[in-house]
Amino acid sequence: MLSEKYGHALDKPLGKIARNIPFSPNSLSVTGFLITLFACYILSLDLLVGGILILVGAAFDMLDGVVARTNNKITRFGAFLDSVLDRYSDAAIFLAIAYNLRSASHMSGVLLCMGTLLGSFMVSYSRARAEGLGEECKYGLMERPERIILVSAGAISGFIVPALWVLVVLTNFTVMQRIYYVWNATIHKRK
Repeated sequence: MLSEKYGHALDKPLGKIARNIPFSPNSLSVTGFLITLFACYILSLDLLVGGILILVGAAFDMLDGVVARTNNKITRFGAFLDSVLDRYSDAAIFLAIAYNLRSASHMSGVLLCMGTLLGSFMVSYSRARAEGLGEECKYGLMERPERIILVSAGAISGFIVPALWVLVVLTNFTVMQRIYYVWNATIHKRK
């Protein structure tokens, strides 16, 4: 939803900075991933600091695309690498939160993490599978930017469990939206 509306909104304001960044978009993707892994270690111990560090990793994840588009360095491999690292990051974030909540004996929070992780993966998988069928499927309420913002806000504010409730419901709702969208698009193509 956010990426569809504002996906390239920062290209122009950050373009001058992006042109002067001496690193490749792929190195920025890997750097953001490594920051996110460190953030997840902290997140497993301290939700507030970990939530802030997740946003730092997300900034690198956003910057890699701006650098690629601004400097004409968009590659199919770069898109693939970014997508794979995003899935690893998603898994690490929700596993770190689950570990933190398990340490606090909050088992319902652990289950919410697992449900959100499943929903997050299915949001990405449904898009990839739709694209494999020739349907562009960026449709839906809870894409990755929304998930990162919500989970970080929940961790920073101390309202992680309510944030997880919202995430588990809306990630899986987004999958249903995509199923309906692809069903509707493929049915009408046959007629």
